[in-house]
Amino acid sequence: MPHDTILILDFGSQYSQLIARRVREQHVYCRLEPCSAPFETIQAIAPKGIILSGGPSSVWAPGAPSLDPRVLELGVPVLGICYGMQLLAQLAGGRVEGGHAGEYGPATIEIIEDTGKMPVPPFTPQVKSGGTGVPPVVGGLFAGCEPTEKVWMSHGDRVTALPPGAVATARTPTVEVAAFADPARRIYAVQFHPEVSHTPQGSRMLHNFLFDICGCRGDWTMASFIDEAVADVRQRVGADRVICGLSGGVDSTVVATLINRAIGGQLTCILVDNGVLRAGEAAEVVRMARDELGLNVDAVDASERFLRRLAGVADPEAKRLIIGDEFVRVFTEEAERIGGARFLAQGTLFPDLIESKSAFGGPSARIKSHHNVGGMPAWSQFELIEPLRELFKDEVRELGRELGLPHTVLHRQPFPGPGLAVRVVGEVTPSGLRILREADAIVQDEMRKWEGYGSIWQSFAVLLPVKSVGVMGDARTYDFAVAIRVVTSRDGMTADWARLPGDLLAWLSTRIINEVDGVNRVLYDISSKPPSTIEWE
Repeated sequence: MPHDTILILDFGSQYSQLIARRVREQHVYCRLEPCSAPFETIQAIAPKGIILSGGPSSVWAPGAPSLDPRVLELGVPVLGICYGMQLLAQLAGGRVEGGHAGEYGPATIEIIEDTGKMPVPPFTPQVKSGGTGVPPVVGGLFAGCEPTEKVWMSHGDRVTALPPGAVATARTPTVEVAAFADPARRIYAVQFHPEVSHTPQGSRMLHNFLFDICGCRGDWTMASFIDEAVADVRQRVGADRVICGLSGGVDSTVVATLINRAIGGQLTCILVDNGVLRAGEAAEVVRMARDELGLNVDAVDASERFLRRLAGVADPEAKRLIIGDEFVRVFTEEAERIGGARFLAQGTLFPDLIESKSAFGGPSARIKSHHNVGGMPAWSQFELIEPLRELFKDEVRELGRELGLPHTVLHRQPFPGPGLAVRVVGEVTPSGLRILREADAIVQDEMRKWEGYGSIWQSFAVLLPVKSVGVMGDARTYDFAVAIRVVTSRDGMTADWARLPGDLLAWLSTRIINEVDGVNRVLYDISSKPPSTIEWE
């Protein structure tokens, strides 16, 4: 039986991917599509329910994103969040007005429909409620909540008149309609963001929508994903051959292991030394892949050709695109060497697509290109196999555990495809790479010794194109600055800077300045994502 699917239509919200995460956490499969997706595409997905994301626009702004009204006639439940609520109100015959004082940040809603007095069991997102999909009473979205709840608001416009048949289900001291519902039309809407952690009962509200209102089964697991992905790869590949770009990171290693399970000897993994790897990395990855995982892997030293193309290039987007193009050229040559391969497998994840704006062409902005996103160059004959393209990083780690990968592989820190090229800010030079490799090796060494290392998402050094005056051994120096970046995260979509002990930071600075020739200043990056990204370029 096919899995239930929740469709999320994106109206440009920075939180759209977070909505997807919250749905997936409850073992319900979801897809994220642009709000401009053709009605026929939406029909073909056959969703059990639809969620309309927030967005930066006003429904009254010229060219504001909208929705094909036929979506509301599909007969499936629709949940509008923030902008999605305002659009639902407008399309269903209500009134939305701007010009009011906005609400941004924490707020308290009063749930108007009395749904919070009945005793309910402790809420666990992973536990299915066994919902029937029958439209509940008004307020079913808030079943099990308290009469007042903390939420996270972010809006300027507001609903001032409800659509015919709809009833307000929540309000705030300044907003009469903070949520509304029309169970007969299976429409539900909230002005706040249930997907963010600042709405403590947000997961319960989404749980109510998914199981009680939409009737989802919650049976989407990594074990079922493996069976489906293996069958799909076998069907697509047939008797052809596949090469897989292997970096040693979690994503590419999981892809290689998954495809190896599907087609075995038809797979050849290619480890490309692109000249911007960390010290000793190529040899270690080959050893791990061959000895621990039993993969067929070939190593290619292409460092000179990559560095030749990167010479004189300072723009980060240009660097990423050059590296992506050169990777495909190397893979093409390797495919010919092994006697031909029709398919190229990559470890592309859903966050890569989001940041590259390649998953869809909706109102979301491109943050940065990813070297493995955007399809093949026109001259390439490869067909892509990207079995992880709809997964988040923590889901990939769970998939790896199901595949039996060792802990050392699953919890290896992410390393960008463009490697050190995006950690040397500006032009990539041999001297800059030497400084960065030495500084980064110290960061990796000391961080692994720290007792809190397991809580870290990424830790690395960045070489800045900045020189400053210093004094060493009573002599004046004019050397480079190195930044240390250490962050915590769950899936890489958001991140916070790690509060490292002062003594550890002091020791990192001392070692780098004393041991790395050309550095006389060390900085610690205390920026979160957003507004920053994890990598500097």
